Amino acid sequence: MLKKVLVANRSEIAIRVMRACRELGIRTVAVYSEADKDAIFTKYADEAYCIGAPPAIESYLNIKKIIAVARESGAEGIHPGYGFLAENPNFAYSCEREGIKFIGPSSKVIELMGNKIAARQEMARANVPITPGTKDKVSHFEEARKIARDIGYPVIIKPSGGGGGIGMTIVHDESNLKKGLEMSSKIAASTFGMPEIYIEKYIEHPRHIEFQVLADGRGNVIHLGERECSIQRRHQKLIEEAPSPALTPELRKRMGNVAVKAAKQIKYESAGTIEFIFSNGEFYFMEMNTRIQVEHPVTEMVTGIDIVKEQLLIASGERLNIKQKDIKMNGWAIECRINAEDPQNNFAPSPGKLRGYRSPGGVGIRVDSGVHTRYTISPMYDPMISKLVAWGRTRDEAIQRMRRALYEYVIVGVKTNIPFHKAVMENKRFQSGDLGTHFISQETTLLDDMQAIMARETPLEEKLSQVFDDSKRAAAVAAVMTYAQMQHKNTVKNIES
Repeated sequence: MLKKVLVANRSEIAIRVMRACRELGIRTVAVYSEADKDAIFTKYADEAYCIGAPPAIESYLNIKKIIAVARESGAEGIHPGYGFLAENPNFAYSCEREGIKFIGPSSKVIELMGNKIAARQEMARANVPITPGTKDKVSHFEEARKIARDIGYPVIIKPSGGGGGIGMTIVHDESNLKKGLEMSSKIAASTFGMPEIYIEKYIEHPRHIEFQVLADGRGNVIHLGERECSIQRRHQKLIEEAPSPALTPELRKRMGNVAVKAAKQIKYESAGTIEFIFSNGEFYFMEMNTRIQVEHPVTEMVTGIDIVKEQLLIASGERLNIKQKDIKMNGWAIECRINAEDPQNNFAPSPGKLRGYRSPGGVGIRVDSGVHTRYTISPMYDPMISKLVAWGRTRDEAIQRMRRALYEYVIVGVKTNIPFHKAVMENKRFQSGDLGTHFISQETTLLDDMQAIMARETPLEEKLSQVFDDSKRAAAVAAVMTYAQMQHKNTVKNIES
């Protein structure tokens, strides 16, 4: 068993990993930027080291500094969390070279699956269904035009590297194809350092469904069921749930078997996610995330499996002791990503200091967070405040429990997307399970719904605002002290008389 692990990340995911380590008796090392010196995760860890200024390139993306801290602290392994260096093959290779266990797959597998063209080729070899499109990079316009005509418009042009929807361009006819190719290639080169692009048939009414897999690197691979991740904004997930309301038990089994086959094809090790596009009963491989996912808690809530703990056990050399037959889906879980952003202003980031913070609780509620009252949401990093998860025996109960939890959530000092989540939970189409990746753009009344909810319902945070208002609190304390002093004087006079 690993004895000490460095967590190369920050905020809630750093705490999440450290919790699993603590349960396994593993000591933890935090690395942090100057902006995070007072963050909870730095206090939760057994040791903490400052590695530089706030810009990520000088701290959380600085491989040399992180490796140096691992050597100095005696950490035997490094857990990358998600984001930052989690899917950077150079970071994994640096760990391998230094004899430090990278808690994830090998650098070769990360590199393979990080190249979308190579990943498609590998999946095709394993007979995993892939979206119709190119097998190699597209080098010139004539080649692209022939491919687009063969598979039919609309098509989507994608960068070979990167993710998050960056650089993807949807083309509906040949007149815009050349411009789309140039735009995607330019963005891919500037953002990912890889100008290579490829073309796929664009699925017009897709759902985003992914399968969580666990593999011990010795041929033992299982899946933990699926997650529905179709509620997205600009290809960024906002709400996830497990299981998916779209899948039957038969389809779940078939897609799960394909996900396992995909992981076995590349001799995968650790936790990973096979992502599919799903439409009209058909599914196609989209990509693989070779790390823990933001939305992993919903899977944990319905399976009872601690995914991060399994990563740590696998990294310590243990075989998977869970069989596929042991995995049972119990109830339903929904996750809302609570971000410091203004949903009424195109979800613009809303950094600032939290004057008040109280997370919800009660039956079936989980909150993964790294903030506290007087914590400052930095403009330097992702504006996520927490992941709010609600579990219920049924999907309806999970939705109602999430609505209750959203009402209880008190965040004072910054704007948040809580009103947006409230509007989605009340949306009839969402409640029916009719989801798709274009849900937000199609449900044009969501903004009005948010405003109606805010007008109808006085948020708990507003009712408690006086508690968190510094000036009002100071005045209240002064009034109490004055009253106490008067009472004391009266008591003295009574005694003297």
